[in-house]
Amino acid sequence: MHMIDKQAFTWSAAACFAAWLALGALPAVAAGMYKWTDDQGIVHYSDQMPADAVNKGGTVFDKQGRQIKKIDPTLTPAQIKAKEAEDERLRQFAKAQEEKSRRDIALTHSYTSEEEIDFARSRALLAIESQLKSAETYIADLTKRQQELKRDKLAYGTKPVPGTLDTELTGIDEELARQDKVLAQRRAEIAAINAKYESDKQRWREIRADQGKPPVPAAANTPPAPPSKGSSATAPK
Repeated sequence: MHMIDKQAFTWSAAACFAAWLALGALPAVAAGMYKWTDDQGIVHYSDQMPADAVNKGGTVFDKQGRQIKKIDPTLTPAQIKAKEAEDERLRQFAKAQEEKSRRDIALTHSYTSEEEIDFARSRALLAIESQLKSAETYIADLTKRQQELKRDKLAYGTKPVPGTLDTELTGIDEELARQDKVLAQRRAEIAAINAKYESDKQRWREIRADQGKPPVPAAANTPPAPPSKGSSATAPK
């Protein structure tokens, strides 16, 4: 059935559909009726869907006029790309939510008070702070030796300076540069640990609040811690 203008649709398409319902037993429509809209916006009903209309999508009804299937329009390359990107975003969102749930469970199973979190942080910092102090002491010793060698070098005045002295000075300069990097790395590790445990403590409080249980405060004498086929549903961002 083909409608030649939009004005004709209201009566013709509707009348056709009503007639089809009344004659539902006809063999031609035994498999159902299709509804689709052409490029001019005219709605059509037929017992089969034209090949050139399949990509535009449509609706399938049974003999009682009940919708039994919706045919989605074929996606354009741009729509396919957008859908794939959205699907990937949703997968990443679900993965992040799952990981967050695992962390929350581990957090509540690991600690029963804020004091325990502070203790775990102090324990995690112990080795790194020890390494930091050792590096600082080593740098102080190297700097002291460097100053001694520089004074010795000046004492030679215009006389030739022994090669061993210059060699040792060069070695100290290189070692001081390396130790400066070690210090920066250890300080960054300390900052990261402090940030992690502070985040853990904040999240632990939130979980306890959600559970309706008041958090157990850390003891007052606890020392301070060291410094489309259509559009897809969009998950919260």
